[in-house]
Amino acid sequence: MIQGVVDREFDGMIEKSPVPVLVEFWQPDCGHCRALTKELEHLQKELGKRLLILTMNVQENFLIPGELEIHSLPTLALFLNGEFKQFIGGIGKKDQIIEQLSPWLENSH
Repeated sequence: MIQGVVDREFDGMIEKSPVPVLVEFWQPDCGHCRALTKELEHLQKELGKRLLILTMNVQENFLIPGELEIHSLPTLALFLNGEFKQFIGGIGKKDQIIEQLSPWLENSH
């Protein structure tokens, strides 16, 4: 199960993480979001402690999605050392996501 995060806890969680943080921005009635969450659960098992994966429900949280100007769902955003690095494409395919994350994972040992 992937951990959810809310606006007020977001900065603290990404700043304290010793590994890159991948955040899925989603909402409950989004079928593509649910499919992506399943892929991220597999990704979490595969990468273990090399990556922290969080989810944020945009219907309940507005500050962080607003700061990042998130307009389409689902959206994946990568953070390292508390800073936004990039949006991750290839939504829905674990291997495409890993490919885009690999440079960041290699630098986080």
